[in-house]
Amino acid sequence: MSKSPRTSKASAAKPLPATAKPRRPRKEADLPSPQHELIGTATNQTLAGNPLVSVRAADLVGSAGYLLKALGQSPLKASAHLGGYLKELRAIVGGSSTIAPDPKDKRFADPAWQSNVFLRGLLQSYLAGQGELNRFIESTDLPPLEKSRAQFVASLLADAVAPSNSPLTNPAALRKLVDTGGLSLARGIRHFAHDMLNKRGLPEQVDSTPFKVGENIATAKGEVVFRNEMFELLQFAPSTPNAFARPLVMSPPQINKYYAIDLSPEKSLIKWIQDSGVNLFVISWRNPTSEHRDWGLSEYALCLDQAVDVACQITGSPDVNMWGSCSGGITLAAYLGWLAARGEGHKVANTSWAVCVLDMPSALDDTTLGLFATPAALRAAKASSKRKGVLSGQDMARMFAWMRPNDLIWNYWVNNYLLGNKPPAFDILAWNNDTTRLPAQLHADYLDLVQQNPYSNPGTLTIAGESIDMTQVKVGAYVVGGTTDHITPWQGCYGTARLFGEDATYVLSNAGHLQSLVNPPGNPKSFYYAAPASSSDPETWLQNAGERQQGSWWSHWREWIQQRSGESLAAPKKSGSRKHPPLCPAPGTYVMER
Repeated sequence: MSKSPRTSKASAAKPLPATAKPRRPRKEADLPSPQHELIGTATNQTLAGNPLVSVRAADLVGSAGYLLKALGQSPLKASAHLGGYLKELRAIVGGSSTIAPDPKDKRFADPAWQSNVFLRGLLQSYLAGQGELNRFIESTDLPPLEKSRAQFVASLLADAVAPSNSPLTNPAALRKLVDTGGLSLARGIRHFAHDMLNKRGLPEQVDSTPFKVGENIATAKGEVVFRNEMFELLQFAPSTPNAFARPLVMSPPQINKYYAIDLSPEKSLIKWIQDSGVNLFVISWRNPTSEHRDWGLSEYALCLDQAVDVACQITGSPDVNMWGSCSGGITLAAYLGWLAARGEGHKVANTSWAVCVLDMPSALDDTTLGLFATPAALRAAKASSKRKGVLSGQDMARMFAWMRPNDLIWNYWVNNYLLGNKPPAFDILAWNNDTTRLPAQLHADYLDLVQQNPYSNPGTLTIAGESIDMTQVKVGAYVVGGTTDHITPWQGCYGTARLFGEDATYVLSNAGHLQSLVNPPGNPKSFYYAAPASSSDPETWLQNAGERQQGSWWSHWREWIQQRSGESLAAPKKSGSRKHPPLCPAPGTYVMER
């Protein structure tokens, strides 16, 4: 499988736009405009289980050395750019500067940044300094990787000192201070003190208190029909009079909990599948602790085999369809390779893949994470999680936030502290905050995938004693990517489709990582492209994919999976079987573990 470039050559031909009661999950439309914007940004930046997170604080601090190196190696260039900055300052003071922020930069959307002479000058000075620093770094003779790291550190510094982050120069904060008679400042100080004590200094991103798992989120009707020390298997029986004979077994990511696909009835993929007549089995992974440090990719892959056997026993079907999301798809691929090596590939007939990249380098190309995924950094990351026994979700979220500080830190700094607002209460963000841990061995195995790229290089990965060769895996495949997904880029997801041959169906949804998965019908802005993965590269595929289709890809997938789920029979009257009786109602017990 060839590695896909990150920049779309087809963009000119087909532009891809980005896209109150305490017991009821909040919808975006319920919220005030500033919090609506926060949600729109944050849902594009959900942690979403990128298993390749390996950046340490030391890596970020070390990169500051490259900025100093640039200054030391190119003092004349630095002086020239300093002169350019001073020249622009004279123009700003004289009122002749034309520097303006990017219209898409919401930090400076307040009209006061343009109407107030002082604020306009302050903003222009900030933008001039940022621009000259970037141009200086670009003009140096640093190697490309060092230059990119220096640019990253420069952006961190520039984002931190933005005038919008200061209570004395943020016009919205100043107005609210006056309007509330100082109450907004008092609330902001209280929020800051809380986060320093409980969030290790990072701003709280969500008010999770209105959301109760099993009460107003994760409410789809189902039963736990199997449990071992690593997972619970939830059966969600069809809601239709008839049911298809072949069940669907779903492998969700290990990093977040499964209920992203069951946040509320109106956007529950689980309910959509139940209403499609498909007998659905979903794995709910246990949240491991340090005593489970030895659980690795092999152990998780074998869990899928147990889940498949239980689903087949309950339904009487000789085989299943399967679904893998993000890192859950990485586990599914390992399982399929293990089955093929054992001559048992017949157990899985068709597969669906949501926002899942199996060509590991393409998940890191041209990304901030890719800047730090060096062999030394990967070794240090493995050593750190081995020492602790687990990699915590909070640690992953913290480092992920520093990859995108404007969206995940400074936006909340302004909202929570300068404006004195509570963070928004929104179900997707509450789910994203409900993180889990990764066992040290699984984290190490994931990091090894970066260097070995085993799904594209047969024989470099062994699962439970079997050598993995994905060319031996023969399954039907339906693969979904998102146009604005920065975690699993859509070009890399297209590579996943290519792994299963030209007959694989690839669907490109106009959404980000999580939104392309949680994509119920009814959104007038939703559209997608769908076509066989017959082109060698994603840009050519897009050019030849035909007209965009309005609406959600869920309807398209429903037709696809129904055609591959066997005959339609009378739906079972109850879940489980004599051998696997229901143990408790969904969402089960493991999902409650913190």
